[in-house]
Order: sequence, then structure tokens, then C-alpha cells
Amino acid sequence: MFKLIKRSLLLCLLFSVLAAVGFYHYLRQPLNIEAQGYTYHLKPGSSFATLAYDLQRQNVLSLPKLLIIYARLTGLAQQVQAGEYFISSGSSAWQLCQQLRRGEVLSYAVTFVEGWRFSELQTALAEQPKITRNFDLATNAWWQQVQGYSSIEGLLFPDTYHYVMGMSDSQLYKIAYQRMQQVLAAEWQQRQDNLPYESPYQALIMASVIEKETGVVSEREQIAGVFVRRLQKNMRLQTDPSVIYGLGESFDGNLTSKHLKDSANPYNTYRHHGLPPTPIAMVGREAIYAALHPAEGDSLYFVAKGDGSHYFSATLDQHNKAVKKYQRHKRSKNYRSAPPVQ
Repeated sequence: MFKLIKRSLLLCLLFSVLAAVGFYHYLRQPLNIEAQGYTYHLKPGSSFATLAYDLQRQNVLSLPKLLIIYARLTGLAQQVQAGEYFISSGSSAWQLCQQLRRGEVLSYAVTFVEGWRFSELQTALAEQPKITRNFDLATNAWWQQVQGYSSIEGLLFPDTYHYVMGMSDSQLYKIAYQRMQQVLAAEWQQRQDNLPYESPYQALIMASVIEKETGVVSEREQIAGVFVRRLQKNMRLQTDPSVIYGLGESFDGNLTSKHLKDSANPYNTYRHHGLPPTPIAMVGREAIYAALHPAEGDSLYFVAKGDGSHYFSATLDQHNKAVKKYQRHKRSKNYRSAPPVQ
């Protein structure tokens, strides 16, 4: 009797060892994946069993029940995260399980570019097939909670953001908005004294104008200095990018004297004093810094020289001479870099 029990125990032990060895080899053997690899999307709410049987149907995995047992014994079945997983050629079931445990989902990058309008950003995101587009200014719950702004323009910080499949444009906008609030608050705390802004938002508006006017980055503070001095002297900003922004989709690339005389355009800084109603573009940290740290000097005008840089002038007479030198022989008769002060 004792020998029979001993033999049974030995057989059980041998069976357990063989089962463990077999299970080990099963987990370690390469999955059936071609050289280019395989991408699997585990949808939110799907179970580990769903994944295992899906992989079996795609001829990637054999014996899915064994993998399900392993996942349940190790707790992986309750830890797996939804998302897109890339399985490399030569990967084993065990390596796949480690990817799932760590949540190593595929991520993608999209760049919010300095100087872009919000409409341009929306167009760029529309070309990202992995992003869900559901943002509507009129109905979006997050945006409805944001107080004090009539427009989202300029409130998103330009940077490269990473997202995973199924992430919404609204989620990205919220992240970029929160980043802008942090950057703007930090820069506002370090601002110079005696600036003509009543709030960080006004500084952001100025920064957006600087962003659009700057062709050579080293000129940011000089351009900021011109605009700040004009505000302090109650002079109109007279900046083309603001007028163009106000024209919207109707602008055909040709800024005319008629455009500059149109007082119905609230963004026409040739006719209206002070800052534009809202920012006119996305703004980088450097432009915000420039708006809050304008260069000292006496220049009140600048004109493009044709190479991206500008010529700065302290008087209208100097400015008109610079316009004649750098612009009038190159531009149409309707173009005015800065009209006479009225």
C-alpha cells in the first residue's frame, strides 16, 4: 500500500514537472508573427480572454486557454490595459504578457506649432487617424467650465504631445490649455514693471502678435518694445497679422488699403486702439517672455527688410525712408507696412 502511494506521488510529481516544463516552453516559444510584426488593438472593456481568442483567430497564438490560465494565476487578467500593442517578430507569449502587464501601448506624436491658428490645428489633427475628433466649442463639457475667455485661440501651448489610439482632440486641448496656464502664470510672475497689461491674458494677446510678426527670433524683444511703447503712447499697434486674422477665411493673401481702413474688423489695429480682442495665434514661451520683457529703446516703427529681419525706426520720417528702401519697389501699391499716424 505504501509503495502504491509513493508511486502515485512520484507520478504526480513527474506529471507536475512535465506540465511545468511544457508550460514553460509554451510561454517561451515564438508566436506566429511575420517579420514586420503585428499590431493588436485591445478595446476598452475587453477581457484578457478576448485578446487570447482574437490572437488564435488571427493564427498568432495557439492554445489560448493555457495563456488565459497563466494570466489568471499571475493576476495579469485583472491588470491588462486597453490600447494598441505592437508585437515584434520573434516575441513569445511570455514577452507579450510582460508588455500587457506594463501597459506598453503604442503612442503617437503630434506637434502644436507656434503661430498656428486654432483652425489650422484642427486641420492638422484631422489628419491624425488615431485621434477621435469630438471637440465642439458650443457643447464641450471641459471648455464650458473654462471661465473668462470668449475664444480658445491662443490658449493652447504649442509643443509636441503624445497620444494613444482613441484619445480625443478634446483631451489634447485640455492638456495643452493646462500647460499654457502654467507657463503663462510662471512668466507673469517674472514680468518687468510698468507694462501696459492688466492681466496675463492681455500679455498673451501681445505675445501672439509678436509671434506672428517675428521672422528672426533675436528680434522678439525689439518688436515687443515697439508695441509696448506704442500702447504707452496711445498709438495704434498697426500690425498686419492682426488685421489678417480678423479677415478670416475671406483673406486671399493680398492685404489692401481697403482692409486697413475697415473699422468693422475688430482686429484692425490700424483703426482700433489697444490690443486685439483675443490672441491671433498659438504662442511659444519665448514670445510670452518677450511680451513681458520688451527691449528698451525709442523705436516706434519697423519694416520688413525682405530677409526675415526688420529695420527699426524712432520717427515716422525715418520709417517712411525705410519703407521706400525696403518695401515700395517690391510691394504692390496697396501695401502699407505702417500707415501714417493719425
